[in-house]
Amino acid sequence: MVDTLIANANLEDLRAIVRGMLATSPPSTAAAFTSAARQRLVRVRASDIPDIAGIFVADSGGNAASPTEKVDGVLVRIRTLYGSGMGFASLKILARVVGATVGLRWEEDSAMENVLALIDADISQAIQSAKEEMDGERVSDIQAAREVVHELRSAVNDSQVDAKKWNGAFPFERAAASLEYWRV
Repeated sequence: MVDTLIANANLEDLRAIVRGMLATSPPSTAAAFTSAARQRLVRVRASDIPDIAGIFVADSGGNAASPTEKVDGVLVRIRTLYGSGMGFASLKILARVVGATVGLRWEEDSAMENVLALIDADISQAIQSAKEEMDGERVSDIQAAREVVHELRSAVNDSQVDAKKWNGAFPFERAAASLEYWRV
């Protein structure tokens, strides 16, 4: 009967049911839930780098970029990964997203600036998830984890240098601060 409920309940009802169950159950239930989520995400290869091309598009004059609908799907994947405790996998994708901003320009208070602020917050959340992944001893390849952090640092630094070139506001201040003292 539970499978009938799962197959027929709408997404909002399923979310409410899961949240209620996790909130009223022992902490081990949430741990089992995220473990099952990680197993599923590994099985469907959710940590593979998605096609980042086309998540941002510059206008014909090259003066302002804007996010496309494609960025929403990429951010959902990133949030699913770090929310399930796969912080390093999400950081690898975030490094590519940050790298995609280099060479672009955007206007103040634009949709692009708003999306970049969300991405900056996602990086901070993903770093926290990665730290918990380390603390939980779920990182099987420490060198690969270091390479992911290095790639993200490089992308953030490149973005900062690029923003200075055109006197733009650097969009990843929180990420830069979080990365500055983090050693893996």
